Amino acid sequence: MITAAVLLFLLTMLLLSLLTRRAARIERVLIIGATPLARQIIAALNGRYSLRHQIAGLVDDATGTAAAMGVPIDGPLDRLGSIIAKRRPDRIVVTLADRRGRLPMRDLLDARVQGVAVEDGVEYYERLTGKIAIEALTPSNLIASRDFRKSHFDLAFAHAASLVASLVALVALMPLLAFIATLIALDSPGPVLFVHERIGFRGRRVRLLKFRTMRAADGPTTEWTADNGHRITRVGKWLRRYRLDELPQLINVLRGELNLIGPRPHPVSNFALFSKEIPYYSLRAVVRPGITGWAQVRQGYANSLAEETEKMRYDLYYIKHMSWWLDLRILCRTVAIVLAGRESPAPAPAERRLPSSWRLARLRVAAVRSARLIRG
Repeated sequence: MITAAVLLFLLTMLLLSLLTRRAARIERVLIIGATPLARQIIAALNGRYSLRHQIAGLVDDATGTAAAMGVPIDGPLDRLGSIIAKRRPDRIVVTLADRRGRLPMRDLLDARVQGVAVEDGVEYYERLTGKIAIEALTPSNLIASRDFRKSHFDLAFAHAASLVASLVALVALMPLLAFIATLIALDSPGPVLFVHERIGFRGRRVRLLKFRTMRAADGPTTEWTADNGHRITRVGKWLRRYRLDELPQLINVLRGELNLIGPRPHPVSNFALFSKEIPYYSLRAVVRPGITGWAQVRQGYANSLAEETEKMRYDLYYIKHMSWWLDLRILCRTVAIVLAGRESPAPAPAERRLPSSWRLARLRVAAVRSARLIRG
């Protein structure tokens, strides 16, 4: 018995040691092509993923683009073999869009034989960041791709699971819902629930239910959270911090309008603007929206068009890789965020955000245009 316990302890320590070494190992990445996709990958490797990845070099014929890429270019494609020998990368990422006759295939094959992984840039970016590289998508690829076409069985199974879970949650949380409703009524005048027009599955309108967290607006305002912070009530601030204002949307799930997991439904007033400014925005409508989603747990609230575009990358990733396992990951992350009371991520830098006056004017136009589009 003691011997078995000692052996188990030693095996556990060995496993932990191997996992620690693997986690601590830094992967050296050699990028081929000074493209917009390469710029996105470089930004990711130099930022959030810098602890486990290191840029070994950049290879491209256009040496004059080094300043724009942020890293020096090691040389042209015809010198790839010598560059690989010098830089000794663990992985080669190919970001070139036009590869016919340009890629030195012999050098890449030799690298594979030597144990160097060779990966397409789009797939690497997707696996690294958990989002889709919109810049690398083409309409022809999307039309032919099966990844963004979900079967009726997949959609029906996901919705059935959401219905059962929502019904159980609604019954279990009834005392909490009643308590929150009482606090809202005592804290500020106005209705307990806030009903908001959103765009749902296949472009249909959804009357989204939320606990009211704001006072009524004195005049026209935008949909961005940052522009309405002064209206948030005392109870509303607490509800938003722990995401409890979203609980009434369990009723939307029972109505068949939402799933538990999916892209968050956007306001009708933003529909025309987002459709025009965000690439492939209409793809969000191929699945039911959700109470929580991949973009929500990875980025949080958006306060600008740039941040909404970033969230769209995560939404496309979710639609492409939609599965029960991914839904479970999202649910676990959501629970962790709720229990921690984590605040929303910081807004985008000022130079990337849209001016408030410009946003307000565009959203007024967008509201009229979206109403016409949907009624038509």
